[in-house]
Amino acid sequence: MINEFLKNIKQSRSYKKQIAHIEELPAHNASFGELEKPLPENLQNVLLNRKINLYSHQAQAINEARRGKNIVINTPTASGKTLAFNIPVLETLTNCDKATALYLYPTKALSNDQLKVLKDLEKECQIKVNANIYDGDTPQYQRASIRENSRIVLTNPYGLHQYLPHHNLWRNFLSTLRFIVIDEAHVYRGVFGSNVAMVIRRLLRICNYYHANPQIILSSATIANPEEHAKKLTGKNFTIVSKDGSPRGKKSFIFWNPPFTDSTNTLRRSTHQETKDLMTLNVLQNLQTLCFTTSRQMAELITRWTKEQLVTKSKPTNIVTAYRAGYLPQERRDIENKLKNKKLIGVISTNALELGIDIGSLDSVIISGYPGTIVSTWQQAGRAGRSNSDSLVTLVAFQNPLDQYFMKHPLDFFGRPHEQAIIDLHNRYISLGHIMCAASELPVTEDDKQFFPERLVESIQALEREKIVSNTPRGWVYSGTARTTKIVSLENITTKTVTVFCNGNLLETLTLNKAYEEAHVGAVLLHQGETYICESLDLDHLTAKVKQENVHYYTEALKSVDVAINKIYEENAVGTKIGLGELSITEIYHTYLTKTPDALIKKTPLNLPPLSFSTVGLWFMVPAKVKEDIEGQGLDFDGGLHAVEHGMIALSPIFAMCDRWDIGGLSTSLHLNTGEATIFIYDGFEGGIGISETLYSKIRLLWEKTLELVETCECKEGCPSCIYSPKCGNENEPLDKKAACSILKALLKMHISDNNNTATTVAGR
Repeated sequence: MINEFLKNIKQSRSYKKQIAHIEELPAHNASFGELEKPLPENLQNVLLNRKINLYSHQAQAINEARRGKNIVINTPTASGKTLAFNIPVLETLTNCDKATALYLYPTKALSNDQLKVLKDLEKECQIKVNANIYDGDTPQYQRASIRENSRIVLTNPYGLHQYLPHHNLWRNFLSTLRFIVIDEAHVYRGVFGSNVAMVIRRLLRICNYYHANPQIILSSATIANPEEHAKKLTGKNFTIVSKDGSPRGKKSFIFWNPPFTDSTNTLRRSTHQETKDLMTLNVLQNLQTLCFTTSRQMAELITRWTKEQLVTKSKPTNIVTAYRAGYLPQERRDIENKLKNKKLIGVISTNALELGIDIGSLDSVIISGYPGTIVSTWQQAGRAGRSNSDSLVTLVAFQNPLDQYFMKHPLDFFGRPHEQAIIDLHNRYISLGHIMCAASELPVTEDDKQFFPERLVESIQALEREKIVSNTPRGWVYSGTARTTKIVSLENITTKTVTVFCNGNLLETLTLNKAYEEAHVGAVLLHQGETYICESLDLDHLTAKVKQENVHYYTEALKSVDVAINKIYEENAVGTKIGLGELSITEIYHTYLTKTPDALIKKTPLNLPPLSFSTVGLWFMVPAKVKEDIEGQGLDFDGGLHAVEHGMIALSPIFAMCDRWDIGGLSTSLHLNTGEATIFIYDGFEGGIGISETLYSKIRLLWEKTLELVETCECKEGCPSCIYSPKCGNENEPLDKKAACSILKALLKMHISDNNNTATTVAGR
């Protein structure tokens, strides 16, 4: 069926050689494992009734958990991880009628889905655990009963962050806590992951206070560093279970590159239009298909366009729908159930369906735009083709450097290990906030170094200087007046957030730098697919006022950046000088553009005070000799530096599990601190979150990949597929593609030895 579908595509009139590559992923059979000792009769009967033979990784996970080990189940989507952690938990709760377990999920939708799984198991096992969700949606009148009577509680990191100061209400539950299960653990990375790691340490500290030492089970998509990630997330040592024993059918993975629409090979047809056409073809061929899009707005638009095309083919439109956050829970459940029972043939979704919600087996997945990480791509691709059925995955490229790099180097994608998930425990701002929270929960003492070994003393000293904590005979306690969990956000580092109002009603909150970009006067703010015009931004009171207005244009803020080196952590001088350290960043937002997808309407000056923050970044110098050679060829050296900076930032997500928007950069032909032409790449978050350290250790590889990207692009002078950046504050001027290639070749020639590019222990962090 899949082969016939591909044959029909290639013979259709709309086919213009969009297929850049097809990777055939062979089927593999299941491998099964055995438990070292029998399960209790109630659990054994569940497996018998469901005709379940445990896969090898499930059996291994259960065996390790029974030995009391903390484990990470690091296997692909739909490999049966949920059963592998539910069995040891339910066995313990069967054998000990007071034992409790806490399940942590990244989203409310996933909590709801997994509650149903637990309720079914509870009923079949004939064990009363009274599993329940406890989060912001839990009615007030039910909360005390859940705290006292539920032996399995499901929540999310945001809820846990808020409940820890009230741990005395959870005394009975926490004192008997035997398991903490953290599902979809790969989601906890970057700023969010670094904050969640601190929340989990606060939880374990409180468990210790109640004389509980819970076992921890992590379930994760496949990442490159599961052991390191688990240890950073929880502070504990882990056993890794990663050899997948579940069966898989054959999967055809297509790289689909929209065709050029001009003779200069610089502009490609819209990714969204290509996605709509592919979605329609899949549905017409009765291939049950899930399409992932990059935004809520595109999920709705592609759904609408697909339905319009189905009407022209005299096909029903109720077999296609959108799915995204913002829908009512019952709407989402209804869509999930219709997918399972095949009443829906096509669903267009944001990444809300990427995580482990059970939607059954699908024939096809379309990924509209590279999701930003190898991990997410395989998570989404894993939604198609379970057990022995063949399936199809189509990745439709955007016209940006990262997507286009993989279109031209598909074997690099399929041969590439999954990225490392980054958590930074050394960020002083994150540590400060959570140690302040900890002091509001229990007095902080020297003994708490076991939970906060990185920055405990430094943070307490800083908080004491500001009279936020007081030293008492029991330890340091919080002495501020504000609620600590209101001050500390899990989504960002800065405490400065702008509250956006529409007609007096709260619309959303933005970090200050996001407000500079999206909520300055005249800005178009997009919220849940609706457009709003910003009328005022009050920086004294950190509020913005907007009005809802449907417009067909958007705005883009431009900024200039100044970088100063505050402290050097590492230096490397092989051919050229490379450094890593603390940087002081000053951003000046000076102009905003009003644009349509096809044209620039106008430029408007901005009058906003500069934003300054310190972060971690890397830098490298380009010697004067390289500049002389490039200018001798009649090329623009400054344009070459600028192009190298753009290309490196665009490809950074290959090496660090991040988004290009998480990274900033600056290129200059003469920098005051270095005295030479210098390119800076830095974390776009106060205090840094570990991205630059990773890139510093991979600098030669990053240069090599950037050179491949720029050299192999079909354009002559540079384009959005290689060196143009949508976030450039200088409107992509100057840029010189040939000069960029010359600079990168010179750097690689000078930096001969890979031995000097190993990961380093960073001093002073």
